[in-house]
Amino acid sequence: MIRKLLWLNFVGILVAMLAVTTYASMDRSILQVGPPLTTDPWFHATLADCYFGFLTFYLWVAYKERSIAARLGWFLLIMALGNIAMSIYMLLQLRKWDRRLGAAGLLLRQ
Repeated sequence: MIRKLLWLNFVGILVAMLAVTTYASMDRSILQVGPPLTTDPWFHATLADCYFGFLTFYLWVAYKERSIAARLGWFLLIMALGNIAMSIYMLLQLRKWDRRLGAAGLLLRQ
């Protein structure tokens, strides 16, 4: 049951992020937002909060992954794609998860 709920959660995040990113990209490029947005203190706070969250999640990924190549690849994907990459990572982990091991089987390095 929990696996299904987690799967639905991360599929939902992935679909929502792809939809909102596509919607925003069709309006204009991120490079065109300009100073009204990029100089706003709340933009800076939100961006810092977002990337600290990405970094926190990545530290868990770095713990789980054994190879330097995988760690580097996931770091680049998470920092570039954010929750899109994080959802994909979680869906891959859920696919490999042996439920007989409980939450430790999902969260801890095997």
